[in-house]
Amino acid sequence: MKLSMPFRDIASKELAKVFAVLSHPDRVRIIEELGSGEKDVNSMQAVLGVSHSRTSQNLAVLRTNRIVIERRDGRHVYYRLAQPEFAGWVLEGLRFIERDLQASGARLTAFEEARQTWSLEQNPELFLTNGD
Repeated sequence: MKLSMPFRDIASKELAKVFAVLSHPDRVRIIEELGSGEKDVNSMQAVLGVSHSRTSQNLAVLRTNRIVIERRDGRHVYYRLAQPEFAGWVLEGLRFIERDLQASGARLTAFEEARQTWSLEQNPELFLTNGD
């Protein structure tokens, strides 16, 4: 009989909470957008193409779960990732999906384009050439 290991239970529950937060496509997109730096609700709403209230609701979920931090400047509220490397972790998830789809022979164009765009936004220095 295997003994229960409480530290594994605690760690598994906390990681499951993070995965639950990531279970909405808008929140994944918000994380990727914030990977390139701080943004306000209006700019994220424009990029996501969804309502202001929907963007705000998803940001509230991310804030409650300590994934984003807000900064107030007068009437404006700006959001950033609590841990900037989190966007890279999500991007790695995209690579995992790509490998799985590649094995099934599926077309990967959308995934490749999303990965390249997000990578460029997060790490523009990786894409500069000597002539830039």
